[in-house]
Amino acid sequence: MPNLSPEIIRLLLVLAATVAAHFIARRALQHADIIAARTENVWDDSLIAAARRPLPVLIWLAGISFALHLIHRQTGEQLLEYIPPARDIGVVVCSAWFLFKLIRELANNVIAAGALKGQEVDRSTVDALSKVSRIVVVVVTVLAVMQTLGFSISGVLAFGGMGGIAVGFAAKDLLANFFGGLMIHLDRPFNVGETVRSPDKQIEGKVEHIGWRQTRIRSTNMTLIYVPNALFTANVVENPSRMSHRRIRETIGLRYDDLDKMSAIVDEVKSMLINHPQLDSGQDTFVAFDQFADSSLNFIVQAFCKSTNLVQFHAIKQEVLLNVSDIIAKHGAEIAFPTRTLYLNQPAA
Repeated sequence: MPNLSPEIIRLLLVLAATVAAHFIARRALQHADIIAARTENVWDDSLIAAARRPLPVLIWLAGISFALHLIHRQTGEQLLEYIPPARDIGVVVCSAWFLFKLIRELANNVIAAGALKGQEVDRSTVDALSKVSRIVVVVVTVLAVMQTLGFSISGVLAFGGMGGIAVGFAAKDLLANFFGGLMIHLDRPFNVGETVRSPDKQIEGKVEHIGWRQTRIRSTNMTLIYVPNALFTANVVENPSRMSHRRIRETIGLRYDDLDKMSAIVDEVKSMLINHPQLDSGQDTFVAFDQFADSSLNFIVQAFCKSTNLVQFHAIKQEVLLNVSDIIAKHGAEIAFPTRTLYLNQPAA
């Protein structure tokens, strides 16, 4: 067996130590994963899942960089002088990779844990926090890499401030949409899955995605609408998904011949509304004679449906209107329709 030089022995020891560290780290993560599966804490599962790939890469990066350092010390190769900054950049990138995976795993585990416990989790808030966290990681990673390469961070920040002013003027609409998305995530006027309506822009539909630049809304005719986020900060937005009741408000007209029956009809209709099981009598429920119209005696019917589901609401409204029609017919009255009476003067014979 040939004699090995001390340098070769050191390299083999470094390689063996790296392989051993890789094996120990993998076994430790597997054992920790088994233990974490027995707990309900989302942090331990997220940390283990996030470290599963970056940690081995970091171990091999350290081992290879140390081996190359030994070679550089022995040979003096100038190209190997770039190994330390490359190693530092690799460590920064691996750390950012780990943080990215940790943010994603935490978001997924928080949502999954809430669904498992039957608790409602605000997906929009979780998504917003994960997006902001990823942006912070990217900014810190870029600054750390630039500092490792020898750039002055203060100079970069000063240049960024001057460039930010120019970019702000050039990308005014883009920034307005970005801050509009930020306000949506902070104020939460609506969430994914809710129905929104903007009377000013004639937009109505279900929210499918809230991005930093635009929001996707599925309209009632199933077309997809891409709405810039700045629109929501400058216009009125209604959220029908958060209504507590749906209102029934109708004007019904009787013939002028049925004026003497108006009072009895109004009283019975009001009694029907108060006793209806699907209507909330605690709200402003009323039935009242309203006006002498051109062709009818109008009375107003107002009630509030307990269900906010649109299909159920229309079914209940149909039932209420048919009951009103039955009450009118029961009293021998009729619903009026537009009529006109002509009086013709007959000339004297």
